[in-house]
Amino acid sequence: MSQARYFDRDLSWLEFNERVLSEAETVETPLLEKLKFLAIFSGNLDEFFMVRVAGLKKMVEEDFQTLEPSDELSDEETLAAIRQRVIALVARKYRCFNEVVLPGLRDHNVEIISMKSLDAAQRDQMDGYFAREVFPVLTPMAVDPAHPFPFLTNLALYLLVQFKAVNPDAVFDVPAIGLVEVPSVLPRLIPVQSVIPGKRLYVLLEDLVAESLSALFMGFEISASCTMRVTRNLDYTLLENEVVDLLKSVQREVTSREHQEAVRLDISGDVPENVMRLLMRELRLGVADIYQKPAPLMLQGLMGLYHLPLPQLKDPPFNPRLPRQMESRDDIFSLIAEEDLLLHHPFDSFYPTIEFLHQAAHDPNVLAIKQTLYRTSGDSPIIDALIRAAENGKQVTAVVELKARFDEKNNITWARRLERAGVNVVFGFVGLKTHCKLILVVRRESGRLVRYVNVATGNYNSNTAKLYTDISYFTANEAIGEDVSTVFNLLTGFNILTGESKLRRRMTMPVFKKISLAPIALRSKVVDLIQREINEAKKGGKAQIIAKMNALVDKEIIDKLYDASQAGVEIKLIVRGICCLRPGVPGLSENIHVVSIVDRFLEHSRIYFFHGGGAREVYLASADWMRRNMDRRIEVMFPVEDPDYREAIINNLLALYLADNVKARVLQSDGSYVKLAPAPGEPPVRSQTGFIEMARLQGIKSIPYDEAIRHDSIKEKGYRPVAKGGGRRKPS
Repeated sequence: MSQARYFDRDLSWLEFNERVLSEAETVETPLLEKLKFLAIFSGNLDEFFMVRVAGLKKMVEEDFQTLEPSDELSDEETLAAIRQRVIALVARKYRCFNEVVLPGLRDHNVEIISMKSLDAAQRDQMDGYFAREVFPVLTPMAVDPAHPFPFLTNLALYLLVQFKAVNPDAVFDVPAIGLVEVPSVLPRLIPVQSVIPGKRLYVLLEDLVAESLSALFMGFEISASCTMRVTRNLDYTLLENEVVDLLKSVQREVTSREHQEAVRLDISGDVPENVMRLLMRELRLGVADIYQKPAPLMLQGLMGLYHLPLPQLKDPPFNPRLPRQMESRDDIFSLIAEEDLLLHHPFDSFYPTIEFLHQAAHDPNVLAIKQTLYRTSGDSPIIDALIRAAENGKQVTAVVELKARFDEKNNITWARRLERAGVNVVFGFVGLKTHCKLILVVRRESGRLVRYVNVATGNYNSNTAKLYTDISYFTANEAIGEDVSTVFNLLTGFNILTGESKLRRRMTMPVFKKISLAPIALRSKVVDLIQREINEAKKGGKAQIIAKMNALVDKEIIDKLYDASQAGVEIKLIVRGICCLRPGVPGLSENIHVVSIVDRFLEHSRIYFFHGGGAREVYLASADWMRRNMDRRIEVMFPVEDPDYREAIINNLLALYLADNVKARVLQSDGSYVKLAPAPGEPPVRSQTGFIEMARLQGIKSIPYDEAIRHDSIKEKGYRPVAKGGGRRKPS
């Protein structure tokens, strides 16, 4: 049988999560960083089941065919392959946790101990804590004729309790069981006093609750208990032809989806066959949906250990740098007017973005601020700046994407707060997610209006800006400013992007000077750029594509890359996660090289380079090369026209990623990944470490990041960047 043309999307995603897991298994990874990667792996897998597995199960039930590239497996076969792969990966996760992380922590005087191992004084301490802090919060839920099987909250941890019957030989249709939710409002790790100085001991909350179950159920005798957790379908699709009020519709969907069908049951412990039948019947699950796991479930709930003051068990600390242009300027607008400003997060601080908005909020010459918000942080200086701007009489518009998965509630809360402050809040369109990252500031200067723009590859979120690699670009370029103004007019006006508006109109679709906008023209722009490289290769000229993204799924673009490979175009792809393209296949993709980099920071920037017969064009984008980004989201791709920054992106950023021989893994034609290692005599190259070194050399020090992003802290602390010659700071 010949090789399939594409890799399966979902199995490719599991291979990405395997790379996350392998970071925990890597010997060189510090001990608490291992725990962090295990937690990320676990959280990723939860989301995968809530969305992708839930969707596949729904497609099987409704006999619906996927539009994504496929390796020719049926949906049923894909689900079976997912289960097999997940079981193997989860076994590796627990081996790493139980055989490496826990023993390593014990060696550093940190230990999770069982209730049964406590001495009398420690037990008295735990009994007191249980009576004061835990018992009042617990709710025992019996399952009997008067108490039907309760609804189990998505991803909540439960104790499944089995009771002793009066007649042990009696057989009951409905087994005697109860359920107790382990309260998420309480710490999962409970400190226990130790007689050894410096020793940190902890008991798991579920272990403490399990020891007191008999009292909780009024003395009924308990035969056994175990922990369990249900994963539910948290994906949703609005019935778009029935939406009258988008905000209310999303609120209803968020509420109702929390009661969606179960897709997975995790159990740690032995469960009798009749109890398992009851669980499967009540949760409407099959045997393939049950996952037996060791304790403890939910390793991400143990991240409290990561925050212990044990710096020797973590990556070396790094405080993001400020751009050197800020040494000699108080006014960020004059800086941007003189030259574009590029930030590479998290190596460069997010502070300039906050400074940009706060100066705009207080500057009497600023007339209007417009911004898209997809995901923002809980204590957001971005929201504070927009509110302050509205209070100061600016015309402020926030385009809030209510359908940002898993952030819907958060975004609804921020939208309400912004509205109360007088911000014009717009929720985008029903059928399209607003995923582009844009800020527009309109300022009056010398009797004319000047547009200042920020375009970015990642969210305006001060928390993720210190964890994700992204690029943020500030410019006063007139053409880009006009384009961004047009995008905001599209977002706040009637929907002309999908042809759904029933109103008569004379205007044609807008034409942009610099940017490419999805769903209008982003796909065609990418395809045209690839075709240009094909034409150049056929003429015998140099043809090269280097593209960095999070996922490569779009079938049309993959097929075009195959065409380019066959024409002789050199193609280097840096794809962090899903890659449905199969590289290295003779006659199809032998000129395509694909690497994935998983390291300390989550690779999130989207960078696209096309040689273009010597034009050497670089584009940054909010969009991956996925069908959803091209067809179902509002995305922006924009050129980097500053020659210094353009060459720095090619020769520093992309070149360093491609030179990585420590954290890079190369995709093989069979779908496996091979981790690179330095050849004998070759120096190790770790791209993210290189970026940290670049930032330290080229940037200027700031106060600690978490203080700096509060904006006024820099000035309140008396910190001012001191000029050391000033001038431009471009990556060297």
